[in-house]
Amino acid sequence: MTDAPSIPPADHLSYSTKPTDTDGMPGGIPFIIGNEAAERFSFYGMKCILTIFMVDYLQWMGSSETVAMSNAEATEHYHSFTAAAYFFPVLGALLSDVFLGKYRTILYLSIVYCIGHAALAMMGAPPMGASMWLFVGLFLISVGSGGIKPCVSAHVGDQFGERNKDLLTKVYQWFYFSINFGSFISTLLTPWVLENYGPHWAFGIPGVLMAFATLLFWMGRNRFVHIPPGGMKFLKETFSWTGISTILKLFCIFSFVAVFWALFDQTGSSWVLQAKSLNRNWMGIEWLESQIQAINPIMVLALIPVFQFGIYPALNTVFEMTPIRKISIGLFVMAGGFSIVSIVQQWIDAGGEPSISWQFLAYAILTASEVMVSITCLEFAYTQAPKTMKSVVMALFLLSVSLGNVFTAGVNRYIQTPSVLAAAEGLDASSFQPGESLSMSGFDALVDDQSTLTILGPDGKSGTEDDATLTFNDDGAVDAVTNSSEAAFAEAAQVIEDKFFAGQGGQVESELPSDADGNELIAGKTDGFGNPIRYKTLSRDRFLLVSMGADQVDGSRWDQTLTSIVSRAENKTESQDPNYFSWLERRKIEIEAGTDPEKIASVQQRLREERGGGEETKFKRSYAIGGRVLLEGAAYFWFWTKCIFVTACLFIPVGYFYKEKTYIQGDEDVEGYEPEAEATA
Repeated sequence: MTDAPSIPPADHLSYSTKPTDTDGMPGGIPFIIGNEAAERFSFYGMKCILTIFMVDYLQWMGSSETVAMSNAEATEHYHSFTAAAYFFPVLGALLSDVFLGKYRTILYLSIVYCIGHAALAMMGAPPMGASMWLFVGLFLISVGSGGIKPCVSAHVGDQFGERNKDLLTKVYQWFYFSINFGSFISTLLTPWVLENYGPHWAFGIPGVLMAFATLLFWMGRNRFVHIPPGGMKFLKETFSWTGISTILKLFCIFSFVAVFWALFDQTGSSWVLQAKSLNRNWMGIEWLESQIQAINPIMVLALIPVFQFGIYPALNTVFEMTPIRKISIGLFVMAGGFSIVSIVQQWIDAGGEPSISWQFLAYAILTASEVMVSITCLEFAYTQAPKTMKSVVMALFLLSVSLGNVFTAGVNRYIQTPSVLAAAEGLDASSFQPGESLSMSGFDALVDDQSTLTILGPDGKSGTEDDATLTFNDDGAVDAVTNSSEAAFAEAAQVIEDKFFAGQGGQVESELPSDADGNELIAGKTDGFGNPIRYKTLSRDRFLLVSMGADQVDGSRWDQTLTSIVSRAENKTESQDPNYFSWLERRKIEIEAGTDPEKIASVQQRLREERGGGEETKFKRSYAIGGRVLLEGAAYFWFWTKCIFVTACLFIPVGYFYKEKTYIQGDEDVEGYEPEAEATA
């Protein structure tokens, strides 16, 4: 069998196909570093607002309000996207190592990447709905971003030969510095743009930066070393004993690292949602919940030299700090970071409002773990890979990120129960025919008219006491669900709210009742099916009532819940401009009030009260059937803390038996290795 010819770029005569024999810095490095900073700005700028966008904004992107996405559902989608973005490196690696080479793969997929950003910026525009624009945009970004990931990292290493390979560690540190510099700036800027100018600008600006990153990479084309694609040589080396054993050995290591990523990437989901319940006033600034993520990249920039010049040399005097040992210690450090947010969540669950500084402390520990695990793995994946497998092995490392996020998304999907309101989302009420039967994600319904549906209960029969009624508003959007239990839940909620208002001297209590006190207050109250109604605080300003529902099974789709949220008049501040409204508030006014001056004034006043600072403290209730989250609050965070601690313990014997072998471009000691033929005219 003869090797398939590699495909050189069109202007290949200007390209070098092997590293220059020098001990200096390669000429293409500045273009790679600049490209990476701009690309990471685009990726993290989009990603840092994604969870908040799905929870708070997505329902307002159409012509009328739709059902809001729950925290658990948004977390699931966030990690599904992240998993896809770190799965497509496999595609990019195959394109690069077999067919196109790294340069052309990066360039072509960067264009796909730019189109994905454009799709996100178009959300709300015809002909597709906002959810479809979101799906298309995230899919294209996951293909583009994921496809170039292994190529860019491996492209850095390709610029070095035997004489200057000692500079590789330094350049990877600069590479990681550029990643975090771009991330830091975008994480501060993009949430502010979203708050004040809305999703179109917030998603559009990262798209502009991605276009600039693509242009900058193209400008460096004549400075880069272009390692030709391996063709059949790639397959021969991959399926040689060296290739197979390398993949299996590294997969064992990276499978443990996957659990690290399952926790780390929650800084963009569960940590952001936790920040909504924290006191975010720090250093005289009221921080947006999405901006808190900026503490991670700035801490990375600070901790890299601390570890490089302080901690690692100090530990080396005690024992050799091999890559495996760095990873092992880093896994235990991650357990410490998640322990802190678990404790903070316990305080929130008890009705407290801890300072955001506690999450900053958790970030410091998490970042130390990142420096020890992520940066180490980045270099480790390159040096442990045979020559024509550099991108594939880098993709294997990135696949560990995907697997970790699949795990997180799977957990969040498992802990959700189906919701009647969510199941009915997207139905066209104008097309209903009286008596028509419908099936909605497991819920069966009968059409009463074009504004109401009868949801059949667990017995599947119409006209029985377990039926519920689903109503639609004048715009045909889902409005509310009611059944025989709603009145009982309203009575129980009133008891809790009366206790809140019955403070000393007639003053409003500063805290909701504790779980024990609340359950004592509503003891004996049952839903419409005889099940006890239970009380739980979710935060300082939110409580939950829940019962087993019509099927009398706890944790099923028929569980009934009432969530009540308090807007406090005490939250008003002297500096708050009552006439300023964020983009989201302006959008709500536009959809709910149109151009009617009286309706506009009414909605504006309601929004002032919801954000605090109204004339009086009020509660807002929301009743639902299904949609319950079975693992939430501190129990959720402690689950992940236990996962990473067990993983760290199991990694110790695996890391002990791993034997390292380093491959650098220019070596010729690899089994089956043949010098790469230089491109000819």
